Amino acid sequence: MLIKSAVVASGSGSVGGMTLSHNKGGMYLRARAIPTNPNTQYQQAVRSLVASLASRWISILTETQRVGWQLYADNVPLLNPLGDPINVSGLNMYTRGNVARVQAGGAIVDDAPNTFDLGEFTDPVISVEASTDVASVAFTVGDAWVNEDLSCMIAFASRPQNMSINYFKGPYRFMDTIVGNGTTPPTSPAAMDLPFPVADGQKVFFRVIVVRNDGRVSHSFRAVAWDTSPT
Repeated sequence: MLIKSAVVASGSGSVGGMTLSHNKGGMYLRARAIPTNPNTQYQQAVRSLVASLASRWISILTETQRVGWQLYADNVPLLNPLGDPINVSGLNMYTRGNVARVQAGGAIVDDAPNTFDLGEFTDPVISVEASTDVASVAFTVGDAWVNEDLSCMIAFASRPQNMSINYFKGPYRFMDTIVGNGTTPPTSPAAMDLPFPVADGQKVFFRVIVVRNDGRVSHSFRAVAWDTSPT
């Protein structure tokens, strides 16, 4: 559990039956949800990939490459659940970047990025068409990743939720990828098949990241959408 100040000015985690969290409106309390671990084939695949990358870090990467990832990690903080910047290990950065790349069908990058940032992007606009189970992802064509070979935007989606649900932590299922191209850039919006069927009166939560061709991975953008077409 994370907490700041003796009067609970900020917190994240659970105490008893309550969980402290925060959103754009500030900190709030909600009933604690008991997590489940269904151990699906998708979860198994990610866990296997993480283990494989950890082994590769030890047995394949050179000392120079490991030092490069640590240097990148030292210069590029991530945000913890409270929104505070923290520095993680070089191994964590290496794994973070390459899990996303492999999920998108890309090759593993062993050399650390030389640009000390996360390769941020403009927030996309996402809408849902329930009749076709398709999500429309409108992205900014002027973003650097769009015109960069082997960079990509990766979108993940939740199972459909009732309209009364306003909080969703996960899990998300991989939905689709938009691949950058320096010669013929992708056009916006992109139509993506939802990983789960959705009906009218349901909402879908989304998580979007951008992976750059040098191994950088952006912060996650999160959104929620539902079909607003007339019935």
